[in-house]
Amino acid sequence: MDAAATGTPTLVGVGVGPGDPELVTRKAVAVFERADVILVPTTETSGDDAGRAEQIVLAVCPDSAAKLRRVPFSMAQRRGVGTRRRQSWEASAQAAVEAFHAGATTVAFATVGDPSVYSTFSYLAAQVQAVVPDVDVSVVPGITAMQALAAASLTPLVEGRESLTLVSVTAGLAAVGAALDTSDTVVAYKGGRQLADLLRLVRDRGRDGVLGVDLGLPGETVIPLAEVVADEAPYFSTVLVAPVRTETGGRL
Repeated sequence: MDAAATGTPTLVGVGVGPGDPELVTRKAVAVFERADVILVPTTETSGDDAGRAEQIVLAVCPDSAAKLRRVPFSMAQRRGVGTRRRQSWEASAQAAVEAFHAGATTVAFATVGDPSVYSTFSYLAAQVQAVVPDVDVSVVPGITAMQALAAASLTPLVEGRESLTLVSVTAGLAAVGAALDTSDTVVAYKGGRQLADLLRLVRDRGRDGVLGVDLGLPGETVIPLAEVVADEAPYFSTVLVAPVRTETGGRL
């Protein structure tokens, strides 16, 4: 039986995809519709305006505005567990705990992309479980940026026996280089601030790919890496480096 139907406190991490509301799953919409409270992250960039996740939720569930609760997420720190990042986790968890204490049965946390891919949801869930031990935690997967970029650029992520590596540029350029040396397809997230160095790394290895920015939004940009001249890109940027495929089924 559904935990929410039994009155058990239920926390659901819901992936809303990279930006296009039409990529939100029916299951995600169903969770938003039955949730008592929907937590949506807000950053220094969004300020008093709706963040990307909030915009997507409102697009697919226009009647959910009264259920939305903004929680802080700091973009100022890209690696490590610093004060701002820890405070963001604690504030988000506290918002969920307060909602449960106020009588909410289902609390949803909307996250761009997928809750299991570089998301803060796992940290939030752990904090909530420490305070509400009987909470039931579940995840609704979402379309990832790498899938959206592969579709937009008509670039298969993998074929046949090929391997795929997803790497965060915040792990260091050495980690990206190792991925390029050992994997057929490499997808790099969080590389906007180091775009110039990232592109140099790809080109030095004789490889090419595409850059996607604001995927699924009206201002979406998909451009071959060979044509990129900017030294930086926004946070929501993805680089996809795929192998050269010269014949149909050649990688089988």
